[in-house]
Amino acid sequence: MQNMVKKAVIPAAGIGTRMLPGTKAQPKEMLVIVDKPVIQYVIEEAVQSGITDILIIISEGKEVLREHFSKDQVLEDLLKRKGKTAELEEIIKLTSLCNIQFEYQHEQKGLGDAILCAEKFVGNDPFAVLLGDTIIESPQPLTGLLALDYEKTKSPVVALQQVDLSIAHRYGVFVGEKIGERFYKATQLVEKPLKDNIPSNLVFSGRYVFTPDIFGHLRKTAPGVNDEIQLTDAMRSLMTERDLYGHLFDGVRHDVGNKLDFIKTNITLGLKREDIGKELGDWIRTLS
Repeated sequence: MQNMVKKAVIPAAGIGTRMLPGTKAQPKEMLVIVDKPVIQYVIEEAVQSGITDILIIISEGKEVLREHFSKDQVLEDLLKRKGKTAELEEIIKLTSLCNIQFEYQHEQKGLGDAILCAEKFVGNDPFAVLLGDTIIESPQPLTGLLALDYEKTKSPVVALQQVDLSIAHRYGVFVGEKIGERFYKATQLVEKPLKDNIPSNLVFSGRYVFTPDIFGHLRKTAPGVNDEIQLTDAMRSLMTERDLYGHLFDGVRHDVGNKLDFIKTNITLGLKREDIGKELGDWIRTLS
């Protein structure tokens, strides 16, 4: 997929408290779904969307993310000696997906602050943001669709999903005017609204395309919910100067940053695999 958006930022500096103790010594983005860590699915979506340069925001102790995408000559030689051609091809492919760089977020001050760490990397270019603990299944790579929306509007755009109002308080909520079949112009954004005051069942789903002027708004954003720099607050500020749009995507979001969805995602994607899907399905039927 070819588009104007070539850079992407993946925030992956969070502690992962919802997945403890599994995330005590490894990042939640490195938790394995079937046979690949979560962040590999995310990067593969970015590459399929035409992204050529990725900056992953990490914190101290998360160097394993860097190691996963680095060349390992010892492993390659071992696989070659053992004749494991398929595995060798996968490892070589992994280390040549695109240009991947890393930047540290030294204090846990929220998603907005993590994205602010990417200002130098982004420069004057539009850029995508993909949350590192969210896998998206869609007929076309979602980040690429947002990039196409940006090309048409020259404005920021966020991916949306519809959820039941009973759980919308867990998310950033989007309120807007419908201007296309699955396209909205934002009129209001609310980060984790109160349960009794939820204005919409449209919520952010972990994929964004921004213009670089978002950084000025992030810098002047005061700590909000959970005493963190909230991206939603900066987006609301950005809306005072330019339009912001929402794309209701066709597909499924897997938030693997919590235990239940982590297990569901492994089963869902496992059932779709040619190598294990049938046996997994047969086993699941024995449980009912």
